[in-house]
Amino acid sequence: METLADVFWTTPPNASPAAQGFYMPAEWAPHQATWLSWPHNRDTWPEELACVERTMAQVVRLLSQHEAVYINVNDAAHEQHVRQVLDAAGVSGTVRFFHIPTDDAWIRDHGAIFVTHTQTRSLAATVWGFNSWGGKYPWARDAQVARRMAQILGVPAFDGEMILEGGSIDTNGAGLLLTTEQCLLHSNRNPQYSREAIEARLKAFLGVAQVLWLGQGLVGDDTDGHVDDLARFVAEDAVVIAVETDPRDPNYDILQENLERLKAARLPDGRPLQVIPLPMPEPLEIAGERVPATYANFYIANQLVLMPAYGCRQDALAEAVLARCFPGRTVIPIDCRAIIRGLGALHCLTQQVPAS
Repeated sequence: METLADVFWTTPPNASPAAQGFYMPAEWAPHQATWLSWPHNRDTWPEELACVERTMAQVVRLLSQHEAVYINVNDAAHEQHVRQVLDAAGVSGTVRFFHIPTDDAWIRDHGAIFVTHTQTRSLAATVWGFNSWGGKYPWARDAQVARRMAQILGVPAFDGEMILEGGSIDTNGAGLLLTTEQCLLHSNRNPQYSREAIEARLKAFLGVAQVLWLGQGLVGDDTDGHVDDLARFVAEDAVVIAVETDPRDPNYDILQENLERLKAARLPDGRPLQVIPLPMPEPLEIAGERVPATYANFYIANQLVLMPAYGCRQDALAEAVLARCFPGRTVIPIDCRAIIRGLGALHCLTQQVPAS
C-alpha cells in the first residue's frame, strides 16, 4: 500500500491554472496511469457486485498491459480482497493501491481532474466540489477523494470552488469543451453561478477557450445529464454523438436536439465539427426502470478503447464506428450489463492521469 508520509498539499496560487499555462489534455493523450475507486457498494449493485468486480478485474488486466493502474480501496482488508480478485483474473501489470475510503466507485465524478503544463508537461490537479449529483446519495467520503489523489502524487492542486463532476465535461485538448445545460445549470449544483460565470471558471481552470452546450441527457441518468453518456470528442475536430433511430423511444427527441446543436457548432477557426453518429443499444430496463445504457461511455487508454457492450446487435455497429475513429487503438467491448445497474459504465469508473 502506498502512503501519504512524504507528500504535501500545495496551496493554490492566486493565478488560475490556465493563466499559468495549464490545460486539460484530451483523453487520447498519453497516460501515465488510469485511476479507479474499487466497487464495493451493495446499495449500488445489490445482486451484481461480484460480477462487477470480475468485470473490473478484466478492465485492470487490459489497462495494466499499457499503463499503470491506481486503485483506491477502503482499508487493508479491502486491499487484500481486491488483490485476490485481480490474481484470479490473471492481472500481471503495474497496479498500485491507495487506502482512500470511498462511498462508491464513480471516480470520474469524485476524483481529481488533472491538467498539464503546455511547456514543461508538469502535472497539476484541479479539485472540485462533489455533492453526489445534487445530494442524491451519501458523499462524505467521496468528497475527500480528489484532494487525497493530489496529495498522493505530490502535485500542485487548484480549488475549482464550484461543484463539477468529470463526467459532465469532455474536451478535445485544443480549446473546446462539451457539457450540458441540464447538468451544469441545474439548481442542485451551483445556483449561485450564472452560465457565463460557469463558462469563465471552466476556461480558467481547464484551459479551454470555448464551451459547447448540449441540452438534456438520457432518460434514467441520475447525474442530470452527463455529457459522457451523449457525445465525446474523438479528435480535435471530430465528435461522436449517440443517436436513437426509433422515434417512439423517449431518448429520440433528446438526442436529435443534441445532434442538431453539434451540427451547428463551429471550431474557433470557423470550420464545422465532424459529427459522427454512434448508435444506441437496445433499451435496457432493470427492475422495471430504464437505465442509461450507451456506447458513448467508452474510455480511451494508451493503445486501447474500452467500449461498454450490452449483448445486443448494436454492439458490433458501435465497435465498428469507434474502430474507424481510433485506427491506432484496439477497441475492446466490455460486457457492462451488470455495471449499468449502477447507472454508469466504463468512463464513469475511470480517471486518466496524463503523462508528464
